[in-house]
Amino acid sequence: MGNYLNPGNSGFAVVRNDIYVDKTGLIGLVNQTIDTPRRLTCISRPRRFGKSFAAKMLCAYYDKTCDSAGLFDDLEIASDAQYQRYRNQYDVIYLDMTEVIGETSGVDIVSYMKRNIIRELTEQYPNVNVVEGFEATLANAVETVGNKCIMIIDEWDAPIREGRGRFDFERTYMEFLRSLFKNSAMTDKIFAAVYMTGILPVKKDGSQSAISDFKEFTMVKPRQFGKYAGFTEDEVRMLCREYNRDFDKMKRWYDGYAFRDIASVYNPNSVMEAIRNDDFDSYWTQTSAAESLMGYINLDFDGLGKTVTELAGGVEIKVDTNGFANDLVTFRDRDDVLTLLIHLGYLTYDEITQTIHIPNEEIRMEFAKAVRQGKRDDIIRRVRESEQLIADTVHGNEEAVGRQIEKIHEEESPLYYNNEQALRSVIKRAYFSYGDEYMMFEELPAGAGYADIVYLPRKDSLFPVLVIELKWNQSADSAIEQIRSRRYPEAVSRYGSDILLVGISYNKDAPAGQRRHQCRIEHYIEGTKSE
Repeated sequence: MGNYLNPGNSGFAVVRNDIYVDKTGLIGLVNQTIDTPRRLTCISRPRRFGKSFAAKMLCAYYDKTCDSAGLFDDLEIASDAQYQRYRNQYDVIYLDMTEVIGETSGVDIVSYMKRNIIRELTEQYPNVNVVEGFEATLANAVETVGNKCIMIIDEWDAPIREGRGRFDFERTYMEFLRSLFKNSAMTDKIFAAVYMTGILPVKKDGSQSAISDFKEFTMVKPRQFGKYAGFTEDEVRMLCREYNRDFDKMKRWYDGYAFRDIASVYNPNSVMEAIRNDDFDSYWTQTSAAESLMGYINLDFDGLGKTVTELAGGVEIKVDTNGFANDLVTFRDRDDVLTLLIHLGYLTYDEITQTIHIPNEEIRMEFAKAVRQGKRDDIIRRVRESEQLIADTVHGNEEAVGRQIEKIHEEESPLYYNNEQALRSVIKRAYFSYGDEYMMFEELPAGAGYADIVYLPRKDSLFPVLVIELKWNQSADSAIEQIRSRRYPEAVSRYGSDILLVGISYNKDAPAGQRRHQCRIEHYIEGTKSE
């Protein structure tokens, strides 16, 4: 067994010794591509979404120098009709590009990889005819051995991400990939299948993809690989039952990535850390993040600052993902920045509505921190206004609250603002900086109905619970009455004895010169009214 040729199954054996969720169905999808025109597969996922686990699993399954039956016979793939046919039948070339960069300090990584692969190849197969061309040597090896290779490249885009601005470094690496995968005759001769993982989709070179023959499955379009992007809801329920963890908290903290036909996808690393530690926290911040969120949201593109604050407030935003160049430096506009944040896992994308939002509590905390530390003047202003709005709400300053809601409304298109749902969107924009003190819930089941928006204080916060009810062309008093009559406060009293009832109304037919937004704030104490 080698480092680059036939690495064995020890990596996957270690994975199975820990908390394990069966994702071997992915092997069946790769098996379907073997020796077909679809043999080149590229999977892009954020950090800590199980990419390396999957790569180790595939190495263990295909590597001909080991017997991995004991690792797979009790898993889903064992029931696949092709399970025995392909298990441990191939020479595997395995490249972990982050390790390669570390070993070479980023210098001449292509020569380093070629040299070491050929060295291990000739050690295992001394009769291979080594010629000047790397691809020709691999082809000779396939002919000598009698079967093709499986190639697995983990973190394929690491040289692009870590070589930012070093175009000669990037060009040499991309030429290496082209030489392996753009010559269809040579590719067909050498590889039965290729599986690449990375954070970014395949790099675009001008108007054409640099290695366009790969079938791509991304955070924007995961297609049939969606259920393997993270943990599904059923898998998380199973883990919570097995380890006696609170499923509702797990969902709030780490759910939120939703793909077509897959209702809920959870961040797998964070779920596992929460189970191990019996503690719900932002484990995202404890990983080596792909890039600084703050650096991207501070980029100077029209509308980006406003969009970031809207996202922080829980608003869904329309985005065009088609123009993104699949690198960390080429941005044309706001949408390219937001598309990158989808691939980095900071945002989730709804393929049907073509909208984005912050997926869960863990990532929302990261956004809140980045927004607060932002350097853009428009973001700083919005943060201050939102913080003042929260303070005015807590202190019962109805006039100031109504005035600020009116201001936020006037910043939006009047064509968009024409119903109660749109009013809710404006409220979320206005209160977007709630993150230090609160957690936000929409349509929270409470009493005899659903509260429009509830801000529940964090366990270390001294702020009161905010129960907000919205009314369209009705009075703010009627909103307060609904909160009381439907017993919303009783349902949230366990989160704090100090509860504020906030009624906000909008009257589109208000006379000229009169504010259309009105606010009423009442203090709720043991079911009695205290203004």
